[in-house]
Amino acid sequence: MAEGGTGDELVHRLVPSPNHDERALPISMVVLHYTEMPGPDAALARLCDPQAKVSAHYLITEGGEVIRLVEEHRRAWHAGTSYWRGLRDVNSASIGIELDHPGHQHGYRPFAEAQIDALVPLLHRIMQTHDIPRANVVGHSDVAPQRKVDPGELFPWDRLAEYRLCLARPEKLELGDPFDNDGAFYLALERFGYDISDGRKAVEAFQRRWRPRRIDGEIDGEVRAIVFQLLLDRDQGRAR
Repeated sequence: MAEGGTGDELVHRLVPSPNHDERALPISMVVLHYTEMPGPDAALARLCDPQAKVSAHYLITEGGEVIRLVEEHRRAWHAGTSYWRGLRDVNSASIGIELDHPGHQHGYRPFAEAQIDALVPLLHRIMQTHDIPRANVVGHSDVAPQRKVDPGELFPWDRLAEYRLCLARPEKLELGDPFDNDGAFYLALERFGYDISDGRKAVEAFQRRWRPRRIDGEIDGEVRAIVFQLLLDRDQGRAR
């Protein structure tokens, strides 16, 4: 039995939030966030405040403690106005995981090893339980590019990819840059999943996830080649 008597070996503590309602869609996504708050106690207070009207299914502290706030079958209020692959009610289709972290506002830094060590088995179980494809494990910035930048450019997506818990960054860009204009690129970006209503913000979000060493919102040959390779991998069945 887990610490705190939760009966779950991956969950150390239960702190129920009142901020949830019924799902309207089956679970098909995981959205990763950072809290951008000075510590887990402040984050828990906000996530459990009825007036704040925000919540998540889990909070993972920098020390690796996993706290469940909302049961997975319920709709937590973590994504806000968001979009992914045609879905506009991302909350209904997703499980939200908040990572205790100061964020860009309070001193952005690498994520703690203990935190990622706790995330990996939890994410694995969620994906197995709900048959979630790797392509649908996303950051908050992916589903809300106009508003959000979390979990940001230092989040270790590569480590999750090693465990097949998200898509890996394409290593080989087989066919290079196939797009002869920005319009074609934006259509490809939308086809992959992004909301392109604010084109520059969509490009920044894509870069933050797939080319984090340079986030400038500019469409260049490398970015176009990455989008094309991701779509090619998906069409050929290599990117579920």
